[in-house]
Amino acid sequence: MDSPQVSRREREEMHGHRGAVVWFTGLSGAGKTTLARAVERRLFHAGCKVVLLDGDSLRQGLCAGLGFSPEDRSENLRRAGEAARLFADAGIIVLAAFISPLLADRARVRATQAEGDFIEAWCKCPLEVCEQRDVKGLYRRARAGELLQFTGVSAPYEVPLAPELSLDTARSPLADCVELVVAELRSRGVLRAPGSSSSSSSRQMRAAWSPASSSECHADTDTATKG
Repeated sequence: MDSPQVSRREREEMHGHRGAVVWFTGLSGAGKTTLARAVERRLFHAGCKVVLLDGDSLRQGLCAGLGFSPEDRSENLRRAGEAARLFADAGIIVLAAFISPLLADRARVRATQAEGDFIEAWCKCPLEVCEQRDVKGLYRRARAGELLQFTGVSAPYEVPLAPELSLDTARSPLADCVELVVAELRSRGVLRAPGSSSSSSSRQMRAAWSPASSSECHADTDTATKG
């Protein structure tokens, strides 16, 4: 006889928190990946099971065969959304950092997630600030005509209509943005350990509630610069 399948609830009880997807969206250079990495470290040190997905890493593996046509970009996000759903269903907190410029693509990803799992986090940063940062030199190449259909220059970015989080990554310190993400996870009950409050998971998770629990985030007051 086959053993019964391990349920999502069992996994979440074991982890001490719910599964969820925080989807960071914004222009290149808006700070998506920088912020996601800072949140990842904050949650990791609090004992959470967390994974980070971003465009660069997925295009090296799962989406290696895709280009940058509108169709391929949409498929790239579809695959990312499916991967995020599987992780969340396993009780893991997913931090997904993708430009994901189109409303329709983001809505499609949201629709694939379980109810209450999806948090859209808009990294709000003016184009001119993103161009000043230009860590990868992509805007310079796009302005020179070397990169076609580049979001913000020759292709549109459709601003989220009702994101769960709107993060001013142009002016707000990185630590403040991290606190807003953690507060949203807490308000949704993601960072709430089911079962006995005396469990080791519960004791670890209580650290996630307090801003003082992450000296790394609070020591870094620089504004998010990459993404």
